[in-house]
Amino acid sequence: MTGVEPQPATLADARAFTVDGPVQAEILTVVLDADGLALTGPCGAEPWYVEVPQGEDPMVVVARLVRANLGEPVVLHSTSWRTSRGGVVLTFVVVMDPAAVAGLARARIGRAALARGGASTAPPRVDTGPVVEHGLRHLAWLVRDDPAVAEALPAGWHQVLTGYLPEPFRHL
Repeated sequence: MTGVEPQPATLADARAFTVDGPVQAEILTVVLDADGLALTGPCGAEPWYVEVPQGEDPMVVVARLVRANLGEPVVLHSTSWRTSRGGVVLTFVVVMDPAAVAGLARARIGRAALARGGASTAPPRVDTGPVVEHGLRHLAWLVRDDPAVAEALPAGWHQVLTGYLPEPFRHL
C-alpha cells in the first residue's frame, strides 16, 4: 500500500480531458436512390476524413465542409467515436439528396455485423462496414425518437430504416 488512496473522478476532471493526437471527422455520406442505400461523397464510396482543428466544434466543421463541397445535408448526425488513425475519429452520417451528389461514385451498402468488444473494452479492430451499420442503426433509432430527424428524412428513409432497428442478440 502506498498510502495514497485513489480519488473518484470529479466533474472538473472530466472537463480537463484532452486528446493527444489529431481529432478527425469520418464523414459517411449516404443516399437512398432507386436501387437502395449507397455510400458516396468526395472520396467516392470511401469515408471522407477531415482533421478538426483544435478548439473547433466538430459538428460545425463537418456541416461547413459538407455544405461547401456537396450542398445542404438532409440530416447530419454524429453517431460514434473511436481511437484510430493516430488519434480520435468522430463518425458522422450525412444523408444527402441523391440529386446533390449525382455525379459522385457510389457503392451499395450491405448489412454488416457490428464490431464487438468486451463489456468495458473497445473492439480490437473496426472496419468501415460495421461503422456504416452502426450509423444506420443510429439513424433508425433517431427516426423513431427525434422529431427533427423524423421530419427531415423522406418517407422512403423511414421504410428502409425499419430493417436497421436494434436487435438484441442479433449476433447469435
